[in-house]
Amino acid sequence: MAEELWQHSALELAAGIREGSFSSRDVVDAHLTRIEQVNEHVNAIVQVLSEDARRDADAADAAVSRGDTLGTFHGVPFTIKTNIDVEGQPTTNGLPIFADAIAPSDAPVVERMKAAGAIPLGRTNMPDMGLRVHTDSSLFGRTKNPWSPERTAGGSSGGEGAAIASGMSPLGLGNDIGGSLRNPAHACGITSLMPTKGVVPDADTYPTPDHSLTSQLMLNQGVMARRVKDLRAGLHTVAGFHPRDPLSVPARLEDLTPGQTLRIAVMPEPPGGSTHSGVAAAVRSSADILSDAGHDVVEATPPDYELSLLLWCMMLFPDFYDLKDQLDMVMGEGGLKLIDLALSQFPQMTSFETYLAHQARNGVGRTWQLWFQEYPILLSPTWTQPAFEKDFDIAGEQEAMATLELFRPVLPGNLLGLPCAVVPGGMADGLPVGVQVIGPRFSDLKVLSIAEEIENGYGPITPIEPRTS
Repeated sequence: MAEELWQHSALELAAGIREGSFSSRDVVDAHLTRIEQVNEHVNAIVQVLSEDARRDADAADAAVSRGDTLGTFHGVPFTIKTNIDVEGQPTTNGLPIFADAIAPSDAPVVERMKAAGAIPLGRTNMPDMGLRVHTDSSLFGRTKNPWSPERTAGGSSGGEGAAIASGMSPLGLGNDIGGSLRNPAHACGITSLMPTKGVVPDADTYPTPDHSLTSQLMLNQGVMARRVKDLRAGLHTVAGFHPRDPLSVPARLEDLTPGQTLRIAVMPEPPGGSTHSGVAAAVRSSADILSDAGHDVVEATPPDYELSLLLWCMMLFPDFYDLKDQLDMVMGEGGLKLIDLALSQFPQMTSFETYLAHQARNGVGRTWQLWFQEYPILLSPTWTQPAFEKDFDIAGEQEAMATLELFRPVLPGNLLGLPCAVVPGGMADGLPVGVQVIGPRFSDLKVLSIAEEIENGYGPITPIEPRTS
């Protein structure tokens, strides 16, 4: 039976529109119909831009008819997390207080996707201020995992993960300071890339255009999709210097040369906590795919791994202390409970301790870059457990610490600004397992090439029909 248009990848849709196999209006209408059919079961898309999307699709089809030069994603719909500016639309950050915070201009990533011909289709859910790895917004409610509605869709880009996994969108934009692009990819069975820090520009209006020191060091914008080829095309579209982001860079990114093989370190059970046997098995199975492709795969762990986890906490949690009065005024109950649980476990640091943490971060970054000279790629879990049950992360101090333990493999990437791709690599307890491919700074394309080899061996597992019970 022929595939429905909503089942196609973003590049397949772009090719079909360009070749006249179907129109952009056909594609947009197919995804709008899909949203009507399944969004009520997952609550992933919280604002549908149907009228604008249909208008833009008609304009895209007219451009094809005229023979205009077409961009990479010409006529293809995409979705956007609600903390990324879209001109004329609210940047809510998941909070009632920002329900009417209308963005005066597009964020650079949205601007560049539009310039490539892509059409904004909807805005996707996130937890309040992105401060949970479980998506539950005090403005829009909880996003459900399409594989199992009582499980988390991940966070904070959980709306994107669930929308893409269930076929409501072929491609989306999110961001990541503690796995927020990668956590939903693991939980929902899709792919994502957190790029090298600085490769993709980051600029928004709300809650402030000026980032905290923590965000300057560890926050990244990025692309989510069902296929690695779409991630690659998305990265090429949104990457590069932008004047609104003083930390963005016009980087030359490294890729594999034809037939090149690498020495790859595999770490199926990261130090610092337990690992589910099914998750470890998925990582080892992915390593076998790479070994069969000719790579030299060995089990190895980067230096100072557990120190990198502690340093991530020491970078992030001081913000909670500094901003607690403001957060108390705007955050919902779940987000505030998580902050209180985190602060109960991590006391406020002195200025000297903060200085030492930043100094240590530089040292760990150096030792990892030197380690990558011997092992150019690290293969690891994304989470060390399958997607947890809703609100497990705020059930108590023990559960909050267990949540931090299970998503520990994503944290070194944020701390050190490394490119990290996630690709489905198996199942555990009936839920997807995302395998994480990590490389040294500016090896983003190489990381994607390795992820694509895993995808070719295992195959995509979405889109799926959302389960309702």
